[in-house]
Amino acid sequence: MRRRERAGDQGFVTAESAMVLPVLVMFAMALVWGLLVVAAQIQCVDAARTGARAAARQDPAEAVVRVARATAPRDAQVTVAREGDRVRVVVVAKPPALHGLPFEVREEAVAWAEETVGEGG
Repeated sequence: MRRRERAGDQGFVTAESAMVLPVLVMFAMALVWGLLVVAAQIQCVDAARTGARAAARQDPAEAVVRVARATAPRDAQVTVAREGDRVRVVVVAKPPALHGLPFEVREEAVAWAEETVGEGG
C-alpha cells in the first residue's frame, strides 16, 4: 500500500515545483533590480556631493557638471544652481534596469559658497 501512495505523490511534487519555481525566479529578479536601484541611489548621492563641493569652490558650471557626471550613473541629468550664499546640485537618473517604468532616482546636495564661509552674519 505504501508503494501506491508514493507513486501517486510523485506527480504532486512536479506540479508544486512548476508552480513555485516561477515565483522564486520573479522574487530573485525583483531582489536584483532593487539592489541595482539602491546602487544607483548611492551613485547619485556621491555625484551630488562631489558636484556641490566643486560648485562651492567656485568652479565653472561646466566643470561642476563634468565632475558630477563622472560619478553619477550613466545618462544622469545634473543641475547646478546658485541660491544666494548656497550652491545646489541635483542629480536625477533612471534605474539601470526596467527603463519602461516611470521611476527615477533623485538626490541633491547643498553647500555654502566658499566666499561666504567664515563671514559674520
